[in-house]
Amino acid sequence: MKKIGILTSGGDCGGLNGVVKGAAQMANSLGITAYVIPNGYAGLYNLVDFDKLTALTPERADQIDANLAGSEAGHSRVKVKKIEDPKKYDRIKEGMKKFGIDGLVISGGDDSGSVMVDLYEQGIKCVHAPKTMDLDLQTYSVGGDSTINKIATYVEELKTTAVTHNRIMVLEVFGRYAGHTAFRGGVAADADAILIPEIPTDFDVVYKHIKERYFSRILRNDVMAGQYMIVVAEGLKNADGSEIYDESSTADSFGHKKLAGAAKYTTQEITRRLKADPEIKDLMKKSKMYVEKMNEIPEVRSVVPGHLVRCGHSSAYDVCFGKEAGAAGVMLLKQGIIGVTVVGIDGEKIRYMESKKAIVQRHVDLNQVAVYEQMGVCFGRALTSYQPKFEQAEGKIARHL
Repeated sequence: MKKIGILTSGGDCGGLNGVVKGAAQMANSLGITAYVIPNGYAGLYNLVDFDKLTALTPERADQIDANLAGSEAGHSRVKVKKIEDPKKYDRIKEGMKKFGIDGLVISGGDDSGSVMVDLYEQGIKCVHAPKTMDLDLQTYSVGGDSTINKIATYVEELKTTAVTHNRIMVLEVFGRYAGHTAFRGGVAADADAILIPEIPTDFDVVYKHIKERYFSRILRNDVMAGQYMIVVAEGLKNADGSEIYDESSTADSFGHKKLAGAAKYTTQEITRRLKADPEIKDLMKKSKMYVEKMNEIPEVRSVVPGHLVRCGHSSAYDVCFGKEAGAAGVMLLKQGIIGVTVVGIDGEKIRYMESKKAIVQRHVDLNQVAVYEQMGVCFGRALTSYQPKFEQAEGKIARHL
């Protein structure tokens, strides 16, 4: 293992430059030359056409700001298996041979991880550094903590405009079919309701919670001010299990249609119930907000920060984990341990698992949700009672979000 390629793929997020830098620094330490393979799997497929690659020498690696989100190596959403070229794998191997690259450190999520498994099964030596802000891998993944912190910050900051106008605010965040970031970000910011794909949303339950909590806040406040905050995951499901799609979009190479409109849909469902509820007029009058034909119901507004939750700066945790995951990937390659996903560095132990198992989608634990339901957060379903089991912990405890 004299030369390796570093490749990042899928969506950008915090901590990725940490992966690139950590892999480069460990490679340099071990006498291995690390090259950036630009633009994800698209770059890997076209590697044979490159005239030169950038080697991450100690001097060049030093220029990478590990704190910045995103990746200097670039990304693309390309599923190699679906490339129509029948000699696609030979083409990739030819490109690697051209530059003398013996193995790859690939950082990506479940989709990118599935491509890494495909490449491994085609005889290409590679190791997977887990990356997805969705946090839906079996391991912790780079980007999760950064995104959760940003979501929590946006919810907290939106409270200032919400309370000024006595608004009900709906914030829509990424996560596709897993609600980890909405769940943790919402909890961290004291959101009143958190709607995640794991729990089909009963908007009658949500509306009842809004009506009680929102007006209670205003009526007990000495200046009649209050707000209600909802965090909704883009993969929102209705009570019947149906999903909210952007019908104008086409599926990507991994078969995913664009999820869009969860916040708008939630806003419409709440507004419709406010307009139809005969008790709202009296509650608005008690709150000294009612003006006929002008201010008859509370205003419900939606906000979609979109890519703002995955850009900018990384959390310290993600930078540390990213560097360790990148470094571990290089050390695994050097030992000939391939086709695996880095779990983490635990002291003198480098922990890993088979990538096929690591990329199996992990959802929010509904028992964990029940803890916060017991504390008064609405998750769009009838309140469930949390029934804890008590257990004394022995030895070292490790867990991920």
